[in-house]
Amino acid sequence: MCRFLAYRGPTIYLEDLISSPCHSLIHQSLSAEEAKATTNGDGFGVGWYGEREEPGQYREVRPAWSDENLLSLVRQVRSGLFFAHVRAATGTATTRANCHPFVRGRFMFMHNGQVGGWNRVRRAMESLIPDDLYLERAGTTDSEALFLRILALIAAGFAPLAAIRATLTEARSLMRKTGVKEALRFAAALTDGHDLFAVRWASDDKPPSLYVCEREDSVIVASEPVDELRDCWRALGRDTALVAKPGEAAQLCPFEIGELAAA
Repeated sequence: MCRFLAYRGPTIYLEDLISSPCHSLIHQSLSAEEAKATTNGDGFGVGWYGEREEPGQYREVRPAWSDENLLSLVRQVRSGLFFAHVRAATGTATTRANCHPFVRGRFMFMHNGQVGGWNRVRRAMESLIPDDLYLERAGTTDSEALFLRILALIAAGFAPLAAIRATLTEARSLMRKTGVKEALRFAAALTDGHDLFAVRWASDDKPPSLYVCEREDSVIVASEPVDELRDCWRALGRDTALVAKPGEAAQLCPFEIGELAAA
């Protein structure tokens, strides 16, 4: 499984979370503690918001721990909203296009988990993506397909969490129709450049790990705590969503998947 973190709050240097702490995301790329694979060396990505509406993005297929350009970038770039992700591939190629986070317009998304039996449901899942968005599909991962479907539903009027819920409902339905027995697991973060949304959910009892840490007027969501301030970090319960808006405390709410998608 992959490892990731998302930050929303006052402007800080990206290195404050990505490289400097004792269990930073770069450290987790070599020594993850709560993942199936200790090493997450199948590429990485960073996405951040600055003065433009659309986020900046840097993705690479090299392991995060061996990329000197990443260390230089996070020392210089400051942002009040950014994502970072280190990848452990689950059957798709190690390419830049398959590295998270994914960016489309002002939206950014990253995912840790799986659509079970992806090769069996991929064609049907991709058929749910409208043509204009499908033309922007650059990779082959289940994560990017989920993101594009979520964006399609947001464009149709769904609120972000409702779009995520509907997309997972559709994916699980397709898995059942094709007889897939593997689990659908989803720990993910989504932002429109303003609000931050995170979800921890799975169709079985093994949702990927996800933690939240609130400090003054900031919130960090991460696969694992990145520093020694463990009193701050709390695990998100399974079937839980988080919403963090500027100037407000993060809100936690139940996240359940029904049989039918609803706005």
